[in-house]
Amino acid sequence: MTRILLLNGGPHSDASHGYRLAREAIAASGIDNVQVTERDLVKSPLPPIGRDYAIAVTSQAAPDAKEFDWSERLIAELEQHDMLFIVTPMHNFTVPAALKLWIDHVIRINRSFHATPQGKVGLMKDRATFVLVSSGGFHVGERAKQADFLTPYLRYALASIGISDVHFFPLQGLVFGSEAVAQAVDEARRQMSEKLSLAGACL
Repeated sequence: MTRILLLNGGPHSDASHGYRLAREAIAASGIDNVQVTERDLVKSPLPPIGRDYAIAVTSQAAPDAKEFDWSERLIAELEQHDMLFIVTPMHNFTVPAALKLWIDHVIRINRSFHATPQGKVGLMKDRATFVLVSSGGFHVGERAKQADFLTPYLRYALASIGISDVHFFPLQGLVFGSEAVAQAVDEARRQMSEKLSLAGACL
């Protein structure tokens, strides 16, 4: 069985172009016996990280301390899956708050990474990760008019816990009408199909 974790970080939830394309790509991947776990980070928001969590981290509390309940749940969930799909909009040049909170729960010292003099060393198994990034304007290519801090940030954040096999697929220009949307979806579909086939062959 191939277990896929699908994170949805956008306000449109299952109505978003990214979500529909992710589900379509998974269904068409040809990977046998797929089980998909969905986590909608907007419909079911995560609790904020507060003072108790901060104190537990800095005091090196035990991994099973109650302050880490949500962090442990999310890390364990990620560990139990073979692939990761992230569907996210670009909000003000980077990840939306809902996805950032998931990242903050998952990146935890002595659980998902070790701190070394050279920087963070990830403790999690690498896995194929597909990130669909929606934006109203353009952030990739010759029509890009804004900086993209989402891609380098998310790539670095995931690498810090051991996930480096990460592939980004832009769904951009979505406010320029149905033709632009169809073109963006078709291009992302083509690119993702190629990468997903290669990833599936390695399972």
